[in-house]
Amino acid sequence: MSRIQARQDAQLTRAVLPLLTLQLIRARESYGYELVERLAALGLDVSTGLVYPVLNRMERDGWVTTSSKPSPSGPPRKYFSLTAAGATALADARTQWEQTAAAVDLATSTSGKERA
Repeated sequence: MSRIQARQDAQLTRAVLPLLTLQLIRARESYGYELVERLAALGLDVSTGLVYPVLNRMERDGWVTTSSKPSPSGPPRKYFSLTAAGATALADARTQWEQTAAAVDLATSTSGKERA
């Protein structure tokens, strides 16, 4: 992978990370490192240093709430749950993603090239 492609991949991942994080938390409450593992299982190479700032911003915006739960392997973990405001933000993000994906599909299809 070229340096330019790696930078483009990182930018795309940063752009979709809030949507994916909200979606994963909607499916079930999770702690930060668990979210990193779940994103990796989807094929995204993200670090905790990328995910935790997103989670903190979502908490400040009221999109997620937190609770502390015991961990079998160490100190208590901070679990994130979706709020009603987070569900609305997720629905808005999904709509925006679908519109963007449709535009990209159109622009990169053969018929899109003819229109450009």
